[in-house]
Amino acid sequence: MEKGKKGIGLTTQIFIGLILGVLFGYIFPQYGIALKPIGDIFLRMIKMIVVPLIFSALIMGIAGTGDFKQMGRLGFKALVWFEVATTIALIIGIVVVNVLQPGSGVNIGNVGDTSAVNAAAKKSVDMMQMLIDIVPTNIVDSMSRGSLLQIVFFSTFFGVATAAAGKYGEPVVKLAESVTQIMFHFTMYVMKLAPIGIFATISFTVGKFGLGMLIPLAKLIFSLYFALIVFILVVLVGAALIVRVNFFHLMRAVKEPLLLAFTTASSETALPLLIERLQKFGVPKHIVTFVLPTGYSFNLDGGTLYSSLAVVFIAQVYGIPLDLGQQVMLVLTLMLATKGMAAVPGAVLITIAGTVAAFGLPVEGVALILGVDRILDMGRTATNVVGNTIATIVVARWENALPDDVLKVAYTLNYDE
Repeated sequence: MEKGKKGIGLTTQIFIGLILGVLFGYIFPQYGIALKPIGDIFLRMIKMIVVPLIFSALIMGIAGTGDFKQMGRLGFKALVWFEVATTIALIIGIVVVNVLQPGSGVNIGNVGDTSAVNAAAKKSVDMMQMLIDIVPTNIVDSMSRGSLLQIVFFSTFFGVATAAAGKYGEPVVKLAESVTQIMFHFTMYVMKLAPIGIFATISFTVGKFGLGMLIPLAKLIFSLYFALIVFILVVLVGAALIVRVNFFHLMRAVKEPLLLAFTTASSETALPLLIERLQKFGVPKHIVTFVLPTGYSFNLDGGTLYSSLAVVFIAQVYGIPLDLGQQVMLVLTLMLATKGMAAVPGAVLITIAGTVAAFGLPVEGVALILGVDRILDMGRTATNVVGNTIATIVVARWENALPDDVLKVAYTLNYDE
């Protein structure tokens, strides 16, 4: 927003779009469903920004360091944090589902169509193949598919090579800087359409599924959101305190991408604006553009927590007790199975269905949660975004790349402009 002009901030506009979308979809469900193309167009407009922004920003940031050792150190620190955070998320999910018992007393008379669940249970996330697939065979193909890990891998090597090329690499760095700035302006233009896009997306969701879908599994919804809040307060706020960053000032800086992630249930939708906001907050470009996309595959805190909670929930629905040893094994299994979830389409469903089958639980129980998955996905996606925001800040502080004087300035900035 230009200085001197008064108006409603983007966050408020998005929130108004959310509320109006709920009301419109509830009162006029058939018209709400008809708005789906508008919501899809908005989501596509944001997603088309992601690849050129990450590619150019990562090259610009890494070419500025040109240091393989530094990038290796960044990667190691990021992976350590990812593993710690996701493991605690799994444990919190297990504890909350055991305490609140959301599966007790749920009617399983009609679980609906189980074909998608049965198909998902037969699939598995091959860890070795996933590691191999990090290396692209054709970067153009990787970009067309939006494979973030492959783009990060290629861009990292390309950025280091650009720095090593000396004067021959300088025009590439200048081009990358220009493209990055253009993509940030591109993002600003697209975000002006966010209230309309959110209105259409929410209208479709409420119009198609209705609010009545929430009632039978209200206890599951409450349990997940309670667990997510506990995780955020204990782990993410705790991490911010440890690295001496004001969590609430940070959330003020990223409130718009966070609200976007929640309303669209898409982490990718928030990525371009999140990169811009974290850079404005003072995090160096090479850290933001390296840690965030990597975290989108390896640090899905909300999705990981949900996986452990959902498996035990299904066991409770069918009255099948899981002893302490089985639940410890469940955590160990999901520690591996949930890594790289974003790299596999429908991976949350595949992970839950596959784990349910591996533990001898009725796979058709997964169909119970499909009806409310959208409302569950909104919460876990928002948590994924908060988790990766904190991960980026933690790594930046570990690297001494976000000093206290920069933070003091960041706390005073206006992020609504």
